Formats: sequence, structure tokens, C-alpha cells
Amino acid sequence: MKRLTSAIALALAFGTGAHATELSIATGGTGGVYFPYGGGVAEVITRHVDGFTASAEVTGASVENMNLIATFESDLGLVLADTVYAAFNGTGPFEGAPIEEARAVISIYPNAVQIVTLAGSGIESIEDLRGQRVSVGAPGSGTEVSAQTLLAANGITYDDFSPQRLNFNETADALRDGDIAAGFWSVGPPTSSIMNLAATRSISIVALTPEQIDAAIAVEPTFAGYTLRGGTYDGVPDDVLTISTPNVMVAHAEMDEELVYQITKAIFDHVDELIAIHPAANDTTVQFTLESTPIPLHPGSLRYFEEIGADIPDHLRP
Repeated sequence: MKRLTSAIALALAFGTGAHATELSIATGGTGGVYFPYGGGVAEVITRHVDGFTASAEVTGASVENMNLIATFESDLGLVLADTVYAAFNGTGPFEGAPIEEARAVISIYPNAVQIVTLAGSGIESIEDLRGQRVSVGAPGSGTEVSAQTLLAANGITYDDFSPQRLNFNETADALRDGDIAAGFWSVGPPTSSIMNLAATRSISIVALTPEQIDAAIAVEPTFAGYTLRGGTYDGVPDDVLTISTPNVMVAHAEMDEELVYQITKAIFDHVDELIAIHPAANDTTVQFTLESTPIPLHPGSLRYFEEIGADIPDHLRP
């Protein structure tokens, strides 16, 4: 991004020219929501922000995306709120190496932790994961961070089962083939990899108890209770109680203020285009950003929210 500074200034000064500046959006695997959502954001930028095009990049998701933003290898990154918070404060996987220059652009939608197993597996609670082969998400992903936090808060560690670090599509394939007993997804429902699995196998989603949710929130305050609506997936007709974590679009503090303002404005002005790509964008609202964002806003986003007269919490001001 540093190498784009002069190009960004020229593009903003003179509008669309023969050579638009391309922005990189760090997303996740193709089986989750980050990739199609990021592709939607890329389309909005390309259509509505003069002088710029954008593309969604497949990555290992949240933890990797924070590092890509810190090293200027990506311009925007989609990241789970708990990972954003840990990176900004130098905790968890970022212990001793905080990314204090991270800034939120907007919060986009909540991720639901979805613990999937095949119907008839005998796994009806997280206690039943003990002694099993369980996918906890791709290495360095926000899914793995959420899985570890949830389980540890309820007295379950990797020593209690055999953890498999698989991405969403790999987890679905492993469940389908009987190579694992259960798998974690932390993603905006519905997600294609679970939908495809449910089309070929009868699935069950493991519910959490209110006590398990409270224990997780006590450890990770960015968690919130969430009800996965019955009928979201074939074969799961009843509501399932679980937890959720907001997702945040992150940029480097040095990213051009005018550019971030234009991106923020374009997203909210054309959120219908995002909803057409994925229903998770129904939660992409000004209110969700102001209620759910765990770190300060980028000055460009802050300018947009001030311009529309939003009531901005103090902790979101740099």
C-alpha cells in the first residue's frame, strides 16, 4: 500500500483515468462468507469509487489478514472482532507484537459459531467432542481462535480431543467421508460449504447451553449469544442456540483518509448490491458498526459517520 501512495493521490485528484489503482481485499477460503462478501465489496469499489478497482484474495482468514494489513500486503481485510481486538492489544496470537496501527472501516455482519456433525453421530454437546477427531478451522483462522476460546472457557482443551486444522471445504469433505466426527465454522450463515454438505448428508448442529455461552463471554467479551434460525440448513428444522462474533473490515491507519471515506460511503449507499451477493449483508448497517466495532475507526470512516450525524461512541474515535 505504501507504494500506491502517489497513485492514490493522483486517482483521487483526477478521478477515473486509463489506469485505475487496484486494491487488494484479504478474505478467507472459498467455502466461507468472507470470499463472496469480499468479492461484493470489490465490485462496489470498482463500480462506485472513481479511480479504483478491487479484487478479493483467498487467504487463511482473520489472523493472516491482520498481518497482511500490518505489512501493507493487503489494503482491506475481513477479520473476526476477537482477532481484531487481540491484534490491536497484543494478546493471544499477537502476544508481544500488537498491531496498533489497525483501524476499523466498518463492521459487516456477525459470525455464528456452527459446530456441525452428521446426524446420528452421538455428538449432542461440546462435552461429546472429547476423544473425537474434530476440525477447529484453518491454521491462523478466526474460526480456530473462536473454537479454542469457547472450548477452553468450558474446560475443554486440545489435549481432550484430536484437533484437525482444516478449512471450511476440507471440513465439509472430511465430515462427508467420515474422517472427522465434528467441525467448527465461525461464519455468517448460511454458508455454502455447510449447505452443500447438508444436501448430501443428514447433518446436526450442536447447541450450546446458556451457561456455556456465559462462560465464553466472560473470557471473550466480543462474543454474544446468537440463535441460528431453524431451516437455515436442510435437515436442521429447529432453532440452535450458539454464540456469534462480529466481523470487521480493517485497514491500516496510513491508508488515505479520502479513499476510506469514499469506500465507506459507497458500501452504505449500495448495500443492496452486497445483499444480492450474500444475505449476510443484511446486517451491514451503520447501527451494527457503531454497536459492534471493537477498535477505533479509521479517520475516513469516522468522517462519513460524522457527516450523516451518527452518534459515535468515544471508544471508536482514534
